[in-house]
Amino acid sequence: MIKVAPSILSADPANLMGDINKVEGADYLHVDVMDGSFVPNLSFGLNTVQGLSKDTDIKLDVHLMIQNPENYVEQFVKAGASIVGVHVESTQHIARAIQIIKNAGARTEVVVNPGTPLTELEELLPEIDQVLIMSVNPGFGGQKFLESSISKVKRLSALRQARGLEFDIEIDGGISDKNIKAVYDAGVDVAVAGSYVFGAEDYTKQVQLLKELTK
Repeated sequence: MIKVAPSILSADPANLMGDINKVEGADYLHVDVMDGSFVPNLSFGLNTVQGLSKDTDIKLDVHLMIQNPENYVEQFVKAGASIVGVHVESTQHIARAIQIIKNAGARTEVVVNPGTPLTELEELLPEIDQVLIMSVNPGFGGQKFLESSISKVKRLSALRQARGLEFDIEIDGGISDKNIKAVYDAGVDVAVAGSYVFGAEDYTKQVQLLKELTK
């Protein structure tokens, strides 16, 4: 069964905790942090992570879409992040960022954009706990799922098996009941779902449906 991480980017910003409290069965909360430079948008920051860590028991999966994340990752772990994701495209010091996250006590995650080949992270795989495959171009919620992401997940899953590694594979962007089985069968362990969850009337029902479809 797949793990589900509702993305609070699609929740009501004026009633964030109200929306989060309506979600039951989520394995993580996905928190997108955007700096307006690495991606053309601004979103949640350190204060949001600090507040969420005090107000919910759900583990926080913090996705940093920011330039030079190695300068900030330790602060996000201290703020309450259980997982910290950094893009290979955002820094020349990705190995340093991973080591800082690990030393701070959080799970390490490397993120790759749709146009980035898996070769960019192959050397890092033994050092990380999770790989996040972007199935949309980062920066905005509600985008259409890129079908090419499935073959990318399959290649990564095959690489994981061939090298005897145990990192999780997460996918983010355009996830719904229409494609959840396909990504799960391809090798995905964790699915981020934003508008599919928070755009519905019953958030918990949406989470449960994604899980049911991958039993």
